Amino acid sequence: MYYSVPSSFLFFVSRTPFSECMAKETSHSYRLGCQATSTASNGTVYLRAALAMATGGKGSHSSSALYTNRLVHEKSSYLLQHAHNPVDWYPWGQEAFDRAKREDKLIFLSVGYSTCHWCHVMEQESFQNEEIAKILNDNFVCIKVDREERPDVDKVYMTFVQATSSGGGWPMSVWLTPDLRPFVGGTYFPPEDGIYQVGFRTVLLRILEQWKRNKTSLLENSQKILSALLARTDVGVRGEEPPPSSKEVMTRCFQQLSESYDEEYGGFSESPKFPTPVNLNFLFSYWALHRSTPEGARALQMALHTLKMMAYGGIHDHIAQGFHRYSTDQRWHVPHFEKMLYDQGQLAAAYAKAFQISGDEFFADTVADILLYVSRDLSDKSGGFYSAEDADSYPTVQSEEKQEGAFCVWTAEEIRQLLPDPIEGNPEGKTLADVFMHHYGVKENGNVNPMKDPHNELKGKNVLIVHYSLELTAARFGLELEQLKTMLAKSQEALLKARALRPRPHLDTKMLAAWNGLMISGFAQSGAVLGKKEYVDRAERAASFLQDHMFNSTTGKLIRTCYRGQGNSVDKGSAPINGFLEDYVFVIQALFDLYEASLNPRWLEWAVQLQQRQDELFWDPKGFAYFSTEAADPSLLLRMKDDQDGAEPSPNSVAVTNLLRAASYTGQKEWVKKAGQILAAFSERLLKIPVVLPEMARATAAFHLTLKQVVVCGNPTDEDTRELLHCYYSTYTPNRVLILADGNTAGFLYQQLGFLSSLEKKEGKATAYLCENFACSLPVTSSQELRRMLLP
Repeated sequence: MYYSVPSSFLFFVSRTPFSECMAKETSHSYRLGCQATSTASNGTVYLRAALAMATGGKGSHSSSALYTNRLVHEKSSYLLQHAHNPVDWYPWGQEAFDRAKREDKLIFLSVGYSTCHWCHVMEQESFQNEEIAKILNDNFVCIKVDREERPDVDKVYMTFVQATSSGGGWPMSVWLTPDLRPFVGGTYFPPEDGIYQVGFRTVLLRILEQWKRNKTSLLENSQKILSALLARTDVGVRGEEPPPSSKEVMTRCFQQLSESYDEEYGGFSESPKFPTPVNLNFLFSYWALHRSTPEGARALQMALHTLKMMAYGGIHDHIAQGFHRYSTDQRWHVPHFEKMLYDQGQLAAAYAKAFQISGDEFFADTVADILLYVSRDLSDKSGGFYSAEDADSYPTVQSEEKQEGAFCVWTAEEIRQLLPDPIEGNPEGKTLADVFMHHYGVKENGNVNPMKDPHNELKGKNVLIVHYSLELTAARFGLELEQLKTMLAKSQEALLKARALRPRPHLDTKMLAAWNGLMISGFAQSGAVLGKKEYVDRAERAASFLQDHMFNSTTGKLIRTCYRGQGNSVDKGSAPINGFLEDYVFVIQALFDLYEASLNPRWLEWAVQLQQRQDELFWDPKGFAYFSTEAADPSLLLRMKDDQDGAEPSPNSVAVTNLLRAASYTGQKEWVKKAGQILAAFSERLLKIPVVLPEMARATAAFHLTLKQVVVCGNPTDEDTRELLHCYYSTYTPNRVLILADGNTAGFLYQQLGFLSSLEKKEGKATAYLCENFACSLPVTSSQELRRMLLP
């Protein structure tokens, strides 16, 4: 749906496709630095100062800065990257709003994040350009927002951009009236006019002209657009209706995923191609409910094939582990090189489920690979997890300009120099480099399609991709399989050491409650499935970090962000941002996952406490679902409800399952009612296009089939109890919760669930019960019997 904007604006609204970060393929020139001081319109002088440039972006190594603006006092890496622009930036807040009203100036709002490649490009081209900065400073109040710190602000204005143009993305550029109403916006703009796109300078001048000549009509039109957005964000008052049929929703979701599935390379698009854990989780659930049908078999095949092709592809870092953000091509080969915490957490859990279902060690190895990367590169000493690593870095320590992927790519010559050892007994005189290059598709002139390299940054370079199976590579060089594995491991180690000598990409050390929750789930689920206590311990350490640093015990509220401080300290900033719905939802989910893995009831108690606070802060008693934000912020024009599962599942989707889990652990049926009301509120979307809400579609089955309570009575340190728990962890069945009945009647679970006191060990052995609606099956004492019960 599109909404009317003045015709005079239509020719310059950016119309680039929506993606996680702009993937626009045009040529760019970079302007490095500024040559003089300037004075902003409000009298602020930008000082020539010997201050270190913020890391990230495409700037030079220079340690001196010509300009300093207000953002220098912020904690966000993204805002600090712009602290030395000649633009007179404000952070989002009352100071900027008051100035806009006092001087009757338009607001230019720029939104991005620290590891966004095209955000770096626009900063270098436009925000470091003195002439453009002067236009901005003289005529606008300029506000810079980190979308990861303030997803609420980002969501409001991204909804506007998507509604009034053909897409969205970051950087996001929006012009607002002094009372914060948007009237025109876009994404990335080049600095000057080109063949296909009007330049940023031209956009600014034309907006100024319209503001001077047609202010009244602009204000009227902005109000019309706001009213239309309010109508669009209403998901409908359907909470008193019955939730949609899970069979109908899941069947249609499966069909829609099947139609978009790439049979050859996996995934659900041609290019760009994103990891979509929400789709994979849906397919696993669909398979589990349709195991004996052709549709069920196809669902499993789609999920496992996609996970394998991703792990073989260049989107997977074969040297330093972890997964990049997305692939620019159909084959998962050439990635956008940034690495995001939320991808690592969700993918670890997805690969763990793949191992749980298939027993294929390949998937377990990939889990270990992801968690090694996070433990080594994204972990704070305090126990929290950092947000992301940038795509861009300096190719060498002498380089003056950053390039995308420089940290990760290789020339054939580099590999030959690093892996010169001959293969013993090989009649062709082949070396370790020959084996490695054959297996990973390395070519002498580089293996990157020039169409996927618009800036020639990857010319002559290679992005490693598994080109042949281990068996084929071993046969090609006359090697035993184990011998080949040893060679490849040795080669990877050598390349990892070489990479450690390169300048590292910018690390965003901001810690977000929501993303930490996703990563805790990844460690906890992986630890339970793979039987790795060290993973569960790491998850518990991170949960303790959240409780210590990102939770206000006085108010019962989560804190959205904190930052790496000096030494081993954690810095919350002078004005901590309260958590949003996604923070509560993902942390609650993590705590439920962590209880199942650790069996420590403290995590259950905190999860229930947070669920109660979430209801108080975000529940819409009229629209029957959760708002994404609290009602207290007057600067937000809209309280919104996400209606799409994307790179992360939408909070309302996960909230359905969280509510059902909370009810299973407490017996509070009000939470079951709320889960049904959310499904009813989104029923139109679920029935027509469930493919945009696969996580919520999956939750419809949990609601209608009800969650099964698997109760294990026993001491978790005893061998017979551990056998039953191992059976639970190693068997994939959706729509269940685990309860340990350890006989402590004063404990949290016994106090919540009275029926637990009636369940006993049979003949002194650890015993399992399958309970539903608080009625339980006959007891079983062997893992074989429990498995049969779990897999009817």
